[in-house]
Amino acid sequence: MTDLHDLVKRQFGLNAERYVSSTDHSKGESLDRMLELVDPKRDWRVLDIATGGGHTALAFSTRVSEVVATDLTQEMLDAAERFIRGKGVTNVRFSEADACSLPFQDGEFELVTCRVAPHHFADCARFVREMARVLKPGGIAAMIDNLVPEDRPTADFINDFEKYRDPSHVRAYTATAWLRFFQDAGLQINATETFRKARDFEAWAGLQTVSDPVKAELKRRLETAPPGAAEALAPEWRGGRLFFYLTEILVVARRTPPHP
Repeated sequence: MTDLHDLVKRQFGLNAERYVSSTDHSKGESLDRMLELVDPKRDWRVLDIATGGGHTALAFSTRVSEVVATDLTQEMLDAAERFIRGKGVTNVRFSEADACSLPFQDGEFELVTCRVAPHHFADCARFVREMARVLKPGGIAAMIDNLVPEDRPTADFINDFEKYRDPSHVRAYTATAWLRFFQDAGLQINATETFRKARDFEAWAGLQTVSDPVKAELKRRLETAPPGAAEALAPEWRGGRLFFYLTEILVVARRTPPHP
């Protein structure tokens, strides 16, 4: 666990400002849909896990009482704080925290969010249990992460592709696995939706400042992917630039109140 934590901190510490300025992370159809489905209330306290550049925390901050934005990497928190304070927002506070072992009491929050980060977590089942633990009865958990197809060879190819770019990548899961994590944590699933998101290859590779040889190998893997992965990633050239697609899953679930 410590080795993974150190790797995550090193990878994201070096690239913190890139995640703040990343168009792929700052907005998108899935974030808009998360806001719409959750419909946050003005008096809510929100926990945003693995806040990264702070974009999800910022999106919810104008609609709730307080957001606690956490991340494992202090440099990411510092970059997110500069970004959010620069927007004039004062109701977000920042705390270093491990997503799989949250330093909060049971039942502290009305809403817990996490967006495009769990594929870096060592134990996603435990992460979802932690989301459930810190929620108040009736509270909502809302998560977005990269999704892989149910076909194991295709899922493995895509995960290996991601990990070659970013060694801190652990695993993107299938929809079946995510629903099981939520159900096993005692959360009642209210909605699941998927989204296809185009990625500019150069921008995607640049987020982790990969070397030219690594970039060339990533491009080779993308252009020579086996049929299942080629269908899922759908690489294409547009105006002299290489694009491909990743799929995201949005899960919104509720911690059911105890029976009287």
